[in-house]
Amino acid sequence: MRIQDNWSTTPMRDQREGLAPPPRGLMAAVVIIFLLLILGGAGGFLVLQGKPPLSSLLQAGIVLAIAVTAASLLGGIAFRKRLPRLFLPGLVVALAALWVIGSVAFAVVYRSALQPGQRETAKYYLPFLEVFDPPLPSPENILPTVAPNQSGGISPEDLLSRPFGVPTATPEATEAPPAAVQVEPSPTTAPTLEPSPTPTSEVTLEPPQTGDTPAQSTLQAAARVRPSAHQLYGFTYVKQTWNNCGPANITMALSYYGWQEGQETAAAYLKPSREDKNVSPHELVAFANENSGVRALARPGGDIERLKLFIASGFPVIVESVLDAEAYDWIGHYETVTGYDDAAGVFFIYDSFVGVGDGRGNPDPYTDFDRAWQSFNRTFIVLYRPQDEAKVREILGELADPLRAAELAAETARQEAEANPANGYAWFNLGSSLTRLGRYEEAAAAYDKARQIGMPWRITLYQFGPFEAYFERGRYDDVMALVKSNLNYGGEYVEETYYWKGKVEAAQGQPQQASASFRQALAHNPRFTAAEEALNQLNL
Repeated sequence: MRIQDNWSTTPMRDQREGLAPPPRGLMAAVVIIFLLLILGGAGGFLVLQGKPPLSSLLQAGIVLAIAVTAASLLGGIAFRKRLPRLFLPGLVVALAALWVIGSVAFAVVYRSALQPGQRETAKYYLPFLEVFDPPLPSPENILPTVAPNQSGGISPEDLLSRPFGVPTATPEATEAPPAAVQVEPSPTTAPTLEPSPTPTSEVTLEPPQTGDTPAQSTLQAAARVRPSAHQLYGFTYVKQTWNNCGPANITMALSYYGWQEGQETAAAYLKPSREDKNVSPHELVAFANENSGVRALARPGGDIERLKLFIASGFPVIVESVLDAEAYDWIGHYETVTGYDDAAGVFFIYDSFVGVGDGRGNPDPYTDFDRAWQSFNRTFIVLYRPQDEAKVREILGELADPLRAAELAAETARQEAEANPANGYAWFNLGSSLTRLGRYEEAAAAYDKARQIGMPWRITLYQFGPFEAYFERGRYDDVMALVKSNLNYGGEYVEETYYWKGKVEAAQGQPQQASASFRQALAHNPRFTAAEEALNQLNL
């Protein structure tokens, strides 16, 4: 019996059972999988450090995960005769377990480690991730309410009997009627940029000299001679990136004058933190005045007719308003007004989020436009060339003076609150206008009334008058209640939240805490000079 020959010519039992070593290619694939896992972890770390864009890594990660899974399964099937019997089922179970574990880990990282903008990018590719979003307040949520009788001897109702900014009575005209603002239709081609004089972020113009003629009469006279419809052309539409409506709109408006930079240029100046949810009007004005050959100014208390006059005269206008889009509750939003049509009763809007409609802009009925605009005290930004300042001043009328503009805005808000005492925006606007005028006790009373009625919880992510009014009245608990509301609902990326937190801490004798708060504000926006000045005043 030739036992030795059998051993030499017949595979061993374990070989017949399929226990031969796996092929080198499969071993290489396993090594590659581990390397990919390491690279994936490194890529995730880099994303959190803000290096490559999340969208690129996310796309690559999804493709790699699917490719590795498919390659592993195909390799297992192709070499199944040379692999252990249970290798392929084990591979399937192992891959399924990895997908489950990876999905759970990703959901945890998605919810706890990714910033809101990064989560939005992830949802663009994987919409089902929305179920893992941290909960937001419902649309019915409002700012923290205020205890009654916090405003000393002033009640909100007292404010209704105190006219603000009423023009001084003038004699009846006995000679010529008021001179109208001369409206010359703007050219069909956009003007070109020219060098700007010394820039400034706050432009104060002397109101035009109209003698005894009331400014409102002049405005009404101008309305009779302006065209019933007008459209500005030459804008470059900009689709905003995350939280970027401010930089996108100032970029669109400047493009009318030949500006060719993208929204990234404005964003780098205005909001170094991608998650910053607010750029204030004065910041947009400062950017235009300091970085372009175009001048800009912002005022509260605008009105429909004045906007039409600006457009008819060839001046683009940005308004601070509310986003009008399905599936979104109350969110502050900038819009660029490019035209109007009285016959249709609409403005045409370049909306950096929604689009431009047929190219002229999205039509927005005057009544809807004004209702949304009221939420921000009808604040507007007009852009113009330096040589056109006289024409802008003429259209502005009394609004050329910032303090007079605040007085007139306060009077408009008072009248609207008197007509509808349940209109929280009217009371809030009254508070904001009085804060601009330094009338903090009255402003605090107006804000109290607005909070009692109920205001959207996001409003203090964009408007900071309540913080100032309450702080100046020594109502630190109210300031901190608004700070807490902001920090709970997205304001952890808004520098003003930390500024007012630091102001209260400094006032209460906590300089170390105040210093940390001011530094946090500057970490979000190094250009926030108020925080820098407050930090220097601590002398630490």
